[in-house]
Amino acid sequence: MHDLALYRKYRPKNFGEVLGQDHIVKILESSVETNKVSHAYLFVGTRGTGKTSVARIFASSIGVSANDLYEIDAASNRGIEDIKQLRDGVRVLPFDSKYKVYIIDEVHMLSKDAWGALLKTLEEPPKHVIFILATTELHKVPETIISRCQVFTFKKASNTILKKMLLDIAKKEGFDLDAGSAELLTILADGSFRDGLGELQKVLNFVGRGKKTPNQSKLGTGQVTIEDVEKITGAPKTVLVNDFISAIAQKDLEKGILAVKTASEANLDMKLFFKLIIQKFRMAIILRYAPKLKDEMTGDLSEADLEFLQTLVKEDKEGMLRSGALSILLDAYKNMDNTFIAELPLELALVKIINKD
Repeated sequence: MHDLALYRKYRPKNFGEVLGQDHIVKILESSVETNKVSHAYLFVGTRGTGKTSVARIFASSIGVSANDLYEIDAASNRGIEDIKQLRDGVRVLPFDSKYKVYIIDEVHMLSKDAWGALLKTLEEPPKHVIFILATTELHKVPETIISRCQVFTFKKASNTILKKMLLDIAKKEGFDLDAGSAELLTILADGSFRDGLGELQKVLNFVGRGKKTPNQSKLGTGQVTIEDVEKITGAPKTVLVNDFISAIAQKDLEKGILAVKTASEANLDMKLFFKLIIQKFRMAIILRYAPKLKDEMTGDLSEADLEFLQTLVKEDKEGMLRSGALSILLDAYKNMDNTFIAELPLELALVKIINKD
């Protein structure tokens, strides 16, 4: 595999390559075409959604060269002296572009005094300067700053877009992801392109070093299975998720409690474990109420998982796999951050669904 990190290697280079942010791309493209560029932008969104990439693309699209593009990490340059240096710099004309662009990442980390100094610059900016501020925490940005910027909110990547990206990039790197692996990596990414590619890289590095398939044509290529993903990322094993769902269908409280206990003793992320349970439980309900959608679900589940759920639904004579149980699971999931015993919400939900409370 190439030594360059995947998120750097496949970083979008133009607006056409930006995924999942069409609502922002269209406006920025239009502003470039009509030459109506603002002096200050504020990009808001969770980590890994493309804020810095879009900022760089925007700068390039208005003709800003590398000599006139400045990227500042506010987490390590957060004091008033840093902003004073920036204020001195903005007075200097661009080297070889119409504009100078300052991208300030993690801008919410600036100190109170630094905010005051930056505000003065934003109030009366030189015509040749454009600021692009990026933050994951809008509530920490002063209203006086927000009011002087065009604000764009970046969406978390949808599962569909994330999954397709991971499948495409794995293929470009010479690997094949099965449906279960792609789905699990998508869930682990939690809406972040960067996190998804980071997890994918760890898995591909492992598979490229340690595994070879019979049909492998060259070193560093092969088939990625869900077992690989579970092993490298530390994600809960599929068997534990299946055991918990089976426990509901079979009204077997002990089996469900044991699955939770096993996951806890393995120091697995209980919130992720819960999320995987809800995801697969939802699939079971779809198979129960809309079996004709089975073919469409093959892109989300491995063959083994699809067969498992079909069998479980067929054997669920008491109708335990229904929306009421899913609603209980969702309510319990919301309480995961408010309990000091990570397993408790899952255990209580199980007891409530099986009606043994």
